[in-house]
Amino acid sequence: MIAKIWKKLLLFVLIIACLFNIVNKIVHKASMEEEIRASAEYVQKQIDDEKLK
Repeated sequence: MIAKIWKKLLLFVLIIACLFNIVNKIVHKASMEEEIRASAEYVQKQIDDEKLK
């Protein structure tokens, strides 16, 4: 009996945690411009590091 209660409680907590994670990612989503800029900076850093070797 108590196992069923714990199972339902933990399932409820898991669902709430997943929903919170999804909403958090939607709210704090980086813009496409920021993603492209970060990728370009990373690639440029890798090229510069290779030139220094």
